[in-house]
Amino acid sequence: MNRHRTAASVLLAAGALIAGALTGAAPAAAADGPASFRQQHTEGFWTAERMRSAVPLDVVAAPGPVRHTPAATSDRPTLIAPTPASAALPAVSPTAFPQAGGPWTGGGAVVKTSGRVFFTFGDRTASCSGDSVTSANGSTVMTAGHCVKYQGSWHTNWIFVPGYDNGNAPYGQWTATQTFATDQWAASEDMNMDVGLAVVAPLNGRKLSQVVGAQGLLFNGGYNKRMYAFGFPAASPYDGSKLVYCSGNSGKDFLLTKDHSLGCNMTGGSSGGPWFQDFDEATGLGTQVSVNSFGYVFLPNRMFGPYFGNEAKAVYDKAQNS
Repeated sequence: MNRHRTAASVLLAAGALIAGALTGAAPAAAADGPASFRQQHTEGFWTAERMRSAVPLDVVAAPGPVRHTPAATSDRPTLIAPTPASAALPAVSPTAFPQAGGPWTGGGAVVKTSGRVFFTFGDRTASCSGDSVTSANGSTVMTAGHCVKYQGSWHTNWIFVPGYDNGNAPYGQWTATQTFATDQWAASEDMNMDVGLAVVAPLNGRKLSQVVGAQGLLFNGGYNKRMYAFGFPAASPYDGSKLVYCSGNSGKDFLLTKDHSLGCNMTGGSSGGPWFQDFDEATGLGTQVSVNSFGYVFLPNRMFGPYFGNEAKAVYDKAQNS
């Protein structure tokens, strides 16, 4: 991590890439368009040991102005309801609000819908976090834009492991068939638009939402909410083995972006994990309104996540209808 750059010009991504030896990686496939990518996979690539050995490498965004191009559509709130899993987990209410960062000791839907994301980034292995979300295809994962594309290259060998547990995949490894990013992230890695998605193939004849359920979504829902953020941070003091969460009253970034802001000490590897408003600790269900995206090097223990506006809704619709 480079902490010697000018504070006002550097954005440090909060979760992200992990260094490690890469063997037998699949060749990169051609992008299906400027903001989507058809995935290729190496069979059996993600062993338990390879997942456990993934160590995050901090991502630093390039200095310069933060751009935002509003979409032409309306900014009225759009709510998408959650999808229950085939068999719900028992409801357990765990801990107090607020929480600056700690293991999620409760149960509920979130322990199945949240998971760890693994992919190859050039000649390295890498990880982020993600969440199963309600969709028309029943097979959609929400994550951060830099968890699907970074430094101009789409990641390959992309899988989602819901309920990840220290190298174990209790609900299976779900391989992406296609990954997506907002047009703004795909074109210029605009930190306002750090939103990505993946569509995953069925596993043993069942779709992702049938196995683990899916959280609901809200677009254009406003700011300053009671918020819960989840992820699998893998940089010290965390090790990526368990689901971690933060909670508190969120605000709005007053510096370089229009992101949500939340007091949170999650570290590298948590990128792409879901932010929920209206979260119920007993059921583990909430309404997803953002993902873990970045932190400023000069503001420790604070996480930022993109506002789900028209641009996020547009890429979500592309993914869920693919």
